[in-house]
Amino acid sequence: MAPACAVCSALLDEPLSGCVCGNCWRSILPITPPICDRCGDPLAHQSQSLIPNHQSLCAQCSHSETAVSRARAIGEYEGALRDIIHALKYSRRLSLARPLAERMRMRGSELLENADCVVAVPLHWRREHQRGFNQAHEIARHLGPPVVEALVRRRATRAQVELAADRRRANVAGAFAVRRGLFRAPDIRGKTLVLIDDVSTTGATLESCACELKDFGASEVYALTAARVVTRRRQGQT
Repeated sequence: MAPACAVCSALLDEPLSGCVCGNCWRSILPITPPICDRCGDPLAHQSQSLIPNHQSLCAQCSHSETAVSRARAIGEYEGALRDIIHALKYSRRLSLARPLAERMRMRGSELLENADCVVAVPLHWRREHQRGFNQAHEIARHLGPPVVEALVRRRATRAQVELAADRRRANVAGAFAVRRGLFRAPDIRGKTLVLIDDVSTTGATLESCACELKDFGASEVYALTAARVVTRRRQGQT
């Protein structure tokens, strides 16, 4: 009997092509233009300038400054995409890292083409030991640019999805640091970096990492994730 899809449990027509069926991959709800040029959320209006300006930013980004210059994701953190990410993280389906990276590469091509390297958001060493891998690093190594282990997670934090939005920034404040000492990071001063993670909720984790990298001298920090929790929707959508 053919193996079952890791998401919908249907029998796989082409099991050698991966552990998720084509229907599940095709059912992913992508985040498509018009989007905020900075955070990547959908915009309410139906036109978007190719040149970043106040018209191509959402209301929140137009009134705030962030260390992450631009962020992109394959799609919304729901449905099949959420289940695929869960299969990678919690069921150890590491083969899913490559197809996720391929889709991230298409969605974030304008970020990756200017990048000197990519930086996976680190797990705390206890969680990585327990899980056996860091899903962000597994994805990062299939994206193309060199992977630099520039950051460490110096204290364990609760999963961001478990917390209310107003507590997520405090949860990760001071949780990350640039590698120093014997295992110090390669020189990132003046470099353009792309942070890689599986999910962006409020962006607090990515922002905390980006602040550390920029304080250490990084020129530009972008962010690319497999999924994003969309907080603003276009007019006419629920």
